[in-house]
Amino acid sequence: MSYYYFKPTKPKEVEDGIKARSKRGAFASSWWAKQWISALERLVDSGRLGRGRSYARKGQVISIDEKKDGVLAKVQGSRRTPYKVTINITSLTDAQWEEVIDALSEQAIFTAQLLAGEMPQGIEEAFDEAGASLFPKKRGDLYTECSCPDYANPCKHIAAAHYILGERFDEDPFLIFRLRGRTQDDVMQALRERRAGEDDFAEEDDVEEEIIPLDERIATFFELGASLDGFSVSIQNPAIKTPLLKRLGEASFVPKPGIEVLLQSAYSKISEKAIELAYEEDK
Repeated sequence: MSYYYFKPTKPKEVEDGIKARSKRGAFASSWWAKQWISALERLVDSGRLGRGRSYARKGQVISIDEKKDGVLAKVQGSRRTPYKVTINITSLTDAQWEEVIDALSEQAIFTAQLLAGEMPQGIEEAFDEAGASLFPKKRGDLYTECSCPDYANPCKHIAAAHYILGERFDEDPFLIFRLRGRTQDDVMQALRERRAGEDDFAEEDDVEEEIIPLDERIATFFELGASLDGFSVSIQNPAIKTPLLKRLGEASFVPKPGIEVLLQSAYSKISEKAIELAYEEDK
């Protein structure tokens, strides 16, 4: 990149470029995608951010492809040849990932949400415990490069690719895992192994309960046993909406938006009706 002054020019129009879904206002909708955008906005001056957003919305990003530890993008500027953009994020070490998995396995809700395809809200705390970070926090966490002549880094082309990448996080929350060196399957398999080990250990401590034959309990068959005195049922909406549908993903045999959209609506209405019926006597 050069330190010469370059007169502002209009970028060449792109056919079939990747246009941002955001037409105005904030980019991204999920909290994890917004975290990625925040990382960019801490590193780039407001002027280049504005031009980067404009490029992203106009479709100046021609392509953006995932690679190990980052992405490669092509962004069309004012010159004939598109600029090559590199965004790299530092991978975590194996030791750091082991500590992260240990911290994640201590929270059952984390495993449930990850299985449902959601990024747990408090997951960053698990990374903090391991002395690492899930999202970039400092300049050293990100390496960016562009083939354009702009001396600033990140430039507007890098910013445009970064915004498009942020919207990719909305679609695939586990992209950040891959950029940090682990796939979703890697993380989930490690969590299952941790939790399986805990279950085996718990089973060893179980005290074998004496089983009384049924014919000796005929007289008290319909009575509430002492062990059920503290048993209660709480009917409420699930902490994670439609977890099974999210685990299954999109159905490939039907056109988009797909049957899962209709099923999500149906599941929600069924849950609401079930709760209404369960508590109608309390009204």
